[in-house]
Amino acid sequence: MSHEFYMQRCLDLAYKALGKTNPNPIVGCVIVHQDEIIGEGYHEKAGENHAEINAIKSVKNPDLLKEATVYVSLEPCSHFGKTPPCANKIVEIGFKKVVIGCLDSNEAVNGRGKKIIEEAGIEVITGILEEKCKIANKRFFTFQEKKRPFIVLKWAQSTNGFLDRYFQPTQIGNSLTKQFVHQLRSQEEAILVGTKTALTDNPSLTAREIEGRNPVRILLDFDLKVPENYKIFNEEAETLIFNSKKNAVEGRNNFNKIIRKNGIAGVLERMYQLQIQSVLIEGGAFTLQQFINENLWDEAIIIKSENLILGSGTKAPALSAKPKKVLEMRDNFVEFYTNF
Repeated sequence: MSHEFYMQRCLDLAYKALGKTNPNPIVGCVIVHQDEIIGEGYHEKAGENHAEINAIKSVKNPDLLKEATVYVSLEPCSHFGKTPPCANKIVEIGFKKVVIGCLDSNEAVNGRGKKIIEEAGIEVITGILEEKCKIANKRFFTFQEKKRPFIVLKWAQSTNGFLDRYFQPTQIGNSLTKQFVHQLRSQEEAILVGTKTALTDNPSLTAREIEGRNPVRILLDFDLKVPENYKIFNEEAETLIFNSKKNAVEGRNNFNKIIRKNGIAGVLERMYQLQIQSVLIEGGAFTLQQFINENLWDEAIIIKSENLILGSGTKAPALSAKPKKVLEMRDNFVEFYTNF
């Protein structure tokens, strides 16, 4: 089998933990001896064993390890965090070869893991399915390199470009795209809406249609207009309120005061300080357009209803880009855009 075959298996394993490892990256690892996989693992949850350690532990005959090759989608870590450095463990065992998908841009690693392994006399090959491996950790890399969360825009619109009818909540997506959206929510660390959406739709912003984690809810409510009995403040998930009036309220610790003049940049800066690596922007039109106008987005997902025509309502945001991919879900089309 080729290096690419085993690296693709690493990626398949890594994606099993999407949305579960924050603030760590997703990583998969495969151990091969004489063209046979003898061990595999992935980083399942933040604070727990890394992919390499889980793969090593899965090997039934440890005597084979010294003659085996390790495939890992991301450069083995070289620093002490909640777990010891994986690069040191690889050296300790004395593997024959290490094949790495892409290097880690995290300042605590960034080539150091590779160097530790090479200096121990172990052959290292890098750049196998490199772009695929980088995309797998697009959230992690964006956070490390741009000092802000990975930003995904999402909205649903009629075929003629409206978000609602007569400025009232209007069902546009179908049951399939609803589940799809809740899957998106579970994959991102946070979900964000503005004041108008919270007041008009009274959304829960949870991933209740699937089995998955609820994202942290972020409300941009600079003047604190949303009543405390709205669903966005229920006990189903944590909610952070970005506002210009209060730092905190007695008995509550979910306020984050952002001076209005800082706008979107100030919100993203505070999210970075809070270690929030990714955010799904769900609305409304004004909030979405702000991110588009400031070119602060990495992906956009637009759900379009093929047969629905609306008018006299809220116009959908204007995005001057072409979709990279389109999926058909019954009478809905899901368009995917990228900005990286």
